[in-house]
Amino acid sequence: MAGSIFITGGGSGIGRATAMLFAARGWRIGLGDVRAEGLAATAAMLPNGAQTFVFDVADRAGWDKPLAAFAAGGGIDVVFNNAGVAAGGIFTQMAPAAIERTIAINLTGVVHGAHAAWPYLRDSGGCLLNTASAAGIYGTAGAAVYSATKGGVRGLTEALDGEWAADGIRVRSLMPGFIDTPLLDGGVTGTNRNIREQVRAAGLEFTPVETVAEMAWRAVHGDTLHTVVGPTAKRMRFAARWMPGALRRQMRRRTG
Repeated sequence: MAGSIFITGGGSGIGRATAMLFAARGWRIGLGDVRAEGLAATAAMLPNGAQTFVFDVADRAGWDKPLAAFAAGGGIDVVFNNAGVAAGGIFTQMAPAAIERTIAINLTGVVHGAHAAWPYLRDSGGCLLNTASAAGIYGTAGAAVYSATKGGVRGLTEALDGEWAADGIRVRSLMPGFIDTPLLDGGVTGTNRNIREQVRAAGLEFTPVETVAEMAWRAVHGDTLHTVVGPTAKRMRFAARWMPGALRRQMRRRTG
């Protein structure tokens, strides 16, 4: 049965692909992003358009009007906490402003989104879906701050899964590996490469963004707490569970 989903980071990448998939299956779409042009482009791709809202997820007060306006059209069944930024490079070489921005969007923004979404999801018996990462499975050398934020998202998801069960709210996360989105165009501190170039140099693969959207659909409709997406994420999960020593040595070789 069709429902309604509010997606942050809806102006590109995973957010756009997820909006397109849910819209194709008859869902009403709400989109949030800091870029109006990206939101307009995504809405134009949907069969029935979308309600769009320009706001910063790191601003707790900024969440209230968009969610209230979208809920007025028929409630909210899913809030997809998807907005994020990629930040790579040696930790000690990262600028404090870059560290603060990464934490504000990737972790604080997800916390704020969950807090703002709760009354709507309680009313609908809905689902909170958070975008975590393979970097939240085991801390990734060369992406310490990013790993910290995504590990935080994983912990928040697990905690709220426990707290909100009595409210009839399902809480889920996506844990993708490397997805070919504009986030990979970001620079890596201490190198002349962007993240995309670093991934290719390491011989790792990209998972199509459409695959992530399909896994988001399954996460919302299934019972799995953490949905791991892509070969890199699956290898990370296996190594963290069964070969933690080897994984630790691999991370040390990255920057040793």
